[in-house]
Amino acid sequence: MATVLQSTLKCPHCGFEKEETMPTDACQWFYTCTNCGAMLRPNEGDCCVFCSFGTKKCPPIQEGGNCC
Repeated sequence: MATVLQSTLKCPHCGFEKEETMPTDACQWFYTCTNCGAMLRPNEGDCCVFCSFGTKKCPPIQEGGNCC
């Protein structure tokens, strides 16, 4: 199965959703909601904001590996 690079992030503060392209060479630890300005950080046990708030897990996790 091909790795999906698009994921829709949903802000847990305001519910705003935005499709973003995930990086393939690094974890994304922070993301600022473009609607309410909240700074998102991964939930405990997750490696990045996409694994916590996205519709798709980050590329390394999708590929069966470990992230960062």
